[in-house]
Amino acid sequence: MNEKNDAGKFGKVGVLFGGRSAEREVSLMSGAGVLKALQSKGIDAHGFDPAERSLAELAAEKFDRVFIALHGRFGEDGSLQGALEQLGIPYTGSGVMASAIAMDKIMSKRIWLSHGLPTPRFIELDAHATTDEELRNAGDTLGFPLMLKAPHEGSTIGISKINDHAGMRTGFDDCARYDEMILAEEFVTGRELTVPVLSCGRSAQALPIVEIRAPQGNYDYHNKYFSDETQYLCPAPLDEALAKGIQSIAVRAFNALGAKGWARIDFMLRATDNEPFLLEINSSPGMTGHSLVPMSAKAAGISYEDLCVQILSSASLELSTTPKI
Repeated sequence: MNEKNDAGKFGKVGVLFGGRSAEREVSLMSGAGVLKALQSKGIDAHGFDPAERSLAELAAEKFDRVFIALHGRFGEDGSLQGALEQLGIPYTGSGVMASAIAMDKIMSKRIWLSHGLPTPRFIELDAHATTDEELRNAGDTLGFPLMLKAPHEGSTIGISKINDHAGMRTGFDDCARYDEMILAEEFVTGRELTVPVLSCGRSAQALPIVEIRAPQGNYDYHNKYFSDETQYLCPAPLDEALAKGIQSIAVRAFNALGAKGWARIDFMLRATDNEPFLLEINSSPGMTGHSLVPMSAKAAGISYEDLCVQILSSASLELSTTPKI
């Protein structure tokens, strides 16, 4: 079958990008890349920004399937996935529940721990009621440095590295602007790694590991998306057995949350003993020029364009059948 006829099987495709989250700027870049890639393959793809157009307009477009290139709230957290289920439009990535859990760093960690998977120690703090004494206790328990994170944000938004008790309140208040609960997490000193996973269930497969080496070890918003100083090593220079072990943990973490289609799992590899620790899962990862999933796929021999088509091929509905009563 030639490529043009093969592209026709997808029908009319919507690429959802932009949105209303704090990660809108990144999503616009991801969506532009995905849209161009799909169109280059002859697919009838059209951009759609849910921040500028309504769900009624989405339904009126009569898309046969959509590629979700949204990041953060209202696109990666299960809310849009629920709307697409109601509209009967197959979509890429995880379903409603897995998307919601993956978006919540605290819930993800709880489930991983229940599956015996390694993740740094943590404490939950109320964004509106945590006292200075509770902040001090958290610092004493976890030790310094530690991380404070808004559990429902991504792209390093709402994250502060705290080096001592004096910085706790300021860092906490910064994170509290984004969320109702704050995650205080043990800081693992070591190498920062990420592992993309494609497909689902028993078919889930980890792609090559990427190691991130940011200037001064600070992989912040600027260094993640705009800096040319951040170094990416793919495949990461790791012992083969260690690399396979980390990839196995990534697949187990992916399946433990019920994720499907694609995702990216972030790790820290502790310097003292090469023990890997799960940080978070991104169920709708970035697809920009600096993004890590395309980089890993390229190392596996998959072009950006083919990766986009492969992800689009996995679009589905979780609630595609009506139970018999």
